[in-house]
Amino acid sequence: MAKGAFADSLTRTGAGGVRMLHQHESRAVIGVWDEIVEDDRGLFVRGRIADWSAEARYAQALSRAGALDGLSIGFRAAKARRYGRLRVLSGVELWEVSLVTFPMLPGARFQAANVGPYNRSRSGPG
Repeated sequence: MAKGAFADSLTRTGAGGVRMLHQHESRAVIGVWDEIVEDDRGLFVRGRIADWSAEARYAQALSRAGALDGLSIGFRAAKARRYGRLRVLSGVELWEVSLVTFPMLPGARFQAANVGPYNRSRSGPG
């Protein structure tokens, strides 16, 4: 993933256009993303897990217990090039960021804040 690959997508849709899913299941929308920013490390996301469904409450409980802490993205490649054996993505349409058990990238993690369900506060991690 090249630096700036998410820029066009995030400009077009903002955080509101990106779904928060559980394990990449399109039927399992479990919350909302309030902030998504591409920085020097990759994507920074901040959101709220809701309590509107059994799946959302389950993901919320797993997250708070520390049993669910991985992140993974769902996207469509808009611009790509070959660099030897690698495929370098320079533009992507970001569809969703999922809370997952096993992220593909070991460092793709989140931390749940110890707050009430669907809390609107933006302070602290989470």
